[in-house]
Formats: sequence, structure tokens, C-alpha cells
Amino acid sequence: MTSRTKKLKMDEEEILKKEDGSETTSEEEKEEVEEEEEEDKKRKLVKKTPAKKAPAKKAAAKKKSKDEDEDEEEKEEEEETNKTTASVSIAIDNLDEPKVEENQMKIISWNVAGFKSVLSKGFTEYVEKENPDVLCLQETKINPSNIKKDQMPKGYEYHFIEADQKGHHGTGVLTKKKPNAITFGIGIAKHDNEGRVITLEYDQFYIVNTYIPNAGTRGLQRLDYRIKEWDVDFQAYLEKLNATKPIIWCGDLNVAHTEIDLKNPKTNKKSAGFTIEERTSFSNFLEKGYVDSYRHFNPGKEGSYTFWSYLGGGRSKNVGWRLDYFVVSKRLMDSIKISPFHRTSVMGSDHCPIGVVVDLN
Repeated sequence: MTSRTKKLKMDEEEILKKEDGSETTSEEEKEEVEEEEEEDKKRKLVKKTPAKKAPAKKAAAKKKSKDEDEDEEEKEEEEETNKTTASVSIAIDNLDEPKVEENQMKIISWNVAGFKSVLSKGFTEYVEKENPDVLCLQETKINPSNIKKDQMPKGYEYHFIEADQKGHHGTGVLTKKKPNAITFGIGIAKHDNEGRVITLEYDQFYIVNTYIPNAGTRGLQRLDYRIKEWDVDFQAYLEKLNATKPIIWCGDLNVAHTEIDLKNPKTNKKSAGFTIEERTSFSNFLEKGYVDSYRHFNPGKEGSYTFWSYLGGGRSKNVGWRLDYFVVSKRLMDSIKISPFHRTSVMGSDHCPIGVVVDLN
């Protein structure tokens, strides 16, 4: 029974009640019900009439393959992202805290979702206001030769690496405190061709800026690569560095480690970034002597996210994921006196910047 038919039946019952003496019913009301019934009968007749079949060519034209649907979906999401990011500018309010002393280093990490895009939205102004000693960028998607010096914040050296595939991945760093050495990649070609890692060496520690591979938004097609190849080789690289001095591993790590690291854990068990394989791999690495520094200071805090999808207005509703981290060697934790922070008011990307202040003593 359709909702409309139910309504007609209720109307008839109501009229009968009124006719029983509780209330009088006007002829107009009866006529309206009869008209509704007549329309309902006509509608049923129309439904029973078989629809004409579309010509075979027309039907075939409407049919899309799974790949075409996915490509179209990706295109729509990209268009929505571009449309949304084009309408916002980088907010630079409330960046005065925490205070940074002379013997400390302020490190900021930010997935910018396209460096060219944020350059047009006040990136330089943000950096000047934030005033980090080191700024690590992910998903830069730019050829380093296309970056002009006069576009960049004054007082910073900058180094970028791109992926072999144009317009994908890529990382970059801006530094006021000159490092002893800079390394691009981890020394394994199959990983390094995506431009995902830049390592800065300082006297006290290494800073490893990383854009970790996504396990795949369509069917987890890169999950095996992520877990069995990338994680194995990259974690071995970190362990090798850690054997000589502590590490600060930062960036978009593309994993929400625990259920409080995303808004909707129950519906995302098989989503990239929250599979049991990715979370277990991350847990196993931490157990080797590393600390998720934000969770160290905020062990049970919910609703702290660093990524929000543009689709559905995730950011305004705070429906997000915590994908960006500062993971540090356990022996370095004494040099971090206050909690790492999230710059959730800074717009311009689907991620927000995160930061940490480290003592250099």
C-alpha cells in the first residue's frame, strides 16, 4: 500500500467517525476524498501499462562500465574539491600559541593538496604568521622547477621532490634552520619514484617528512603494496636512522590508528586508512620504541581530526579523520614539553596543519 493510498484510507475512516456523530462532515470534504480515490485509480492504471522499451542503441549508450563509473566519480570529487578550495582563503588567526623560545624548534606539517593551489590562497602570509623553523609539506603535486623564489616566504630555504607521474603525490620542506644534510627518498626506486619522503638531518635528530601511500579508495587496490612492501621498507629505513639519532617522523600517514581517530569507525572498517592491516602495521611499529606524540598528551580526546572530506561538508560538521602525525623516538619525548597542536582554523586544503615544539638542549 502506497503512502498516498494510506492517506486516503485514513481520510475515509475520519469521515466515518464524523458521520457517527462525533463531528459533521461537509460535502466538500467527501468530494475531495472521492477525487483523491479517482486519481489513485488512474495512477494504478498507468503503472500497469507496460512502458515502451528503449532502442537497443540508446540502452547500450546508457550503460557504463565499472571503470567508467569510478573515473566519473573521481572526476566529480576532484571538481568539488577544486570548487571548494577556490572559494576559501587561508585563515591566520590565533597562531600566537604556543610561544617558542630561542632554544626550541617549531615544526609544522601540512598536506596542502596541491602547492600551486595554496600559493594563491595566502600561503606566504600564513607562513609568516605561523613562523615555523621547519615546514613539511605533503601532496604538493608540483614540478620544483615551476616554483619561483619570489613566491616563497622570505628567510626560508626550500626543497621539493616530485613524483614521476605528473600532478601526483610529492613532498616539500621549507627551513629557517639549515639542516646538516637533506636526503630525498629512501634509496629504493619503486618507492622513490612517487616523491614521498624528504629527510632533514640536524644535530639532535632527523626530521622525516612523509606522504604515506593510500591503500586505495576503490577496492583497496594498493593495500598489499602498502603493507607488504612500503611499510616493510620504509619502517626499516626509519629504524636505520633511529640507530644513529632519534627521529621525528611527520606527515600525512594515511592511517587512523584507533576508533577515536575518526568520526565513524563502525562504517569504515574496510575503508583505506582504517583497515585492520594498516592499523596493526602502525601499532607494531610504535611498539619498537616510538610514540604518537599527540596521543601521548591527549590519550582519550575525541573529535580531534586533521582531515575532512569536502563532499558532504565534513569540515563544518567535524566529520573527519586524524591522519597527520608527529611520531617520535621514545627517547626524544623528554624534549617535547607541550602537546602537539592542530591548526583547525587554517583553511586552504582538506587537511589542516599540525605542529610540535621541540627543545634543542
